[in-house]
Formats: sequence, C-alpha cells, structure tokens
Amino acid sequence: MRTIFALCALIVVAGAVFAWRTMQLPTHYGTFTGAPRAEVADLIERPKDFVGKTISARGTVREQCKTMGCYFFIPSGTKMLRVEMQGIAMNAPMREGHQARVEGQMVPYGDGYQLFASAVEFE
Repeated sequence: MRTIFALCALIVVAGAVFAWRTMQLPTHYGTFTGAPRAEVADLIERPKDFVGKTISARGTVREQCKTMGCYFFIPSGTKMLRVEMQGIAMNAPMREGHQARVEGQMVPYGDGYQLFASAVEFE
C-alpha cells in the first residue's frame, strides 16, 4: 500500500513539474547579433545619430502595453524610450519593473523615434 501511495505522489509531483515548465513564459525573443551598446539617454537625446544602425540598450521596463505586452518604455531621467516588439513578439509577458536587454534600430514614430526591437531579453 505504501508503494502505491509513493508512486502516486511521485506521479503527481512529476506532472506538476512538467506542467510548470511547459507553461513558463519565454524571457528571450529574437536573435541577438552582438550590436554595440548605446546609452538610453543618448538614444532619447540624439535618435537621428542611430537611425539605420543596429544598437543594443539596457534598462528597466516601465509602462508596458497592458493588452498584449507588445511595447514598453525604458526611462532615462524624466524621458522615456519606446521599445516596439511587434516584429518579434506580439504577446510578450508583463515584465514591468524588470531589467531588459534590447537590440534593434531607431525608427521614426509619430513626432519622434522609437527603438524597433529585433531581440529582447527580460531578466
């Protein structure tokens, strides 16, 4: 009888571990190419210097899209850099408050510019 209970407990634990691992959301989207790093403040202040160049940046995720997670902002002082993930992940997990490493290109957006991501990794 103990053997049956032990086997049942083992099956339940193994099933729970398997279910947890398969349901975990990814933290890495796209492919990093090793682009040179730029400071978020520089991307905000001088976006035209980075248009057409693949660059990487790192910062804390703020104000992420609430419906799908497809974009977020990285702050630098009182200004924010918009990071668009449409090309790599339309349904990203909510990661507000977490660090993110981003790689992509600056592109025009509205009256300003945004970083169109080709790769994102949430920490």
